[in-house]
Amino acid sequence: MRDERTISVGTPDWERGQTTQDFAVGIGIFILAIAFVFSFLPSLITPFDSPAGGAETAQADRIADQVVANLSDGAQANEIIDDEFDDRYTSGTELSKQIGLRANEDEEIVYDNVNISIERLNPQGEDGRYVNTDELAAGDAYDDQSAASAARIVTVIEEDGTPVDDCDSACRLVVRTW
Repeated sequence: MRDERTISVGTPDWERGQTTQDFAVGIGIFILAIAFVFSFLPSLITPFDSPAGGAETAQADRIADQVVANLSDGAQANEIIDDEFDDRYTSGTELSKQIGLRANEDEEIVYDNVNISIERLNPQGEDGRYVNTDELAAGDAYDDQSAASAARIVTVIEEDGTPVDDCDSACRLVVRTW
């Protein structure tokens, strides 16, 4: 009689299934990948998100309307006299009171920053370089920080009715709030 052998059904180590450690490492890598995607995704959208909210945009629009309404005499729409702009907005007057900015009771601390400037429509000179038109500007200095803005097309004239050299046909009144 023949001796029957028992056949073992075991598998070698290289053929065995997934262990608990393999599962834990795989899930850990998956969770790290998902966390990276969720932390990186907002930075892709950030350049298209405006830091200025609706309140700042509405405030800039209101101030632009107010400036044009206060300086236009009614004979010609959106016609601004440059000396009147200087007298009303740049000559040491309380700009926060005139345009209704938020401030504390003593008006020592103004909570909103505003810049009102009149710019040329085509700010490049004959040689192609940028022409600085900061003579007609009021309020805080604007250094290209993020701000809400509103613009109006205006004509700037002198007291006698002749157009200002920088604004032969028209200029842009730009109000920025931040």
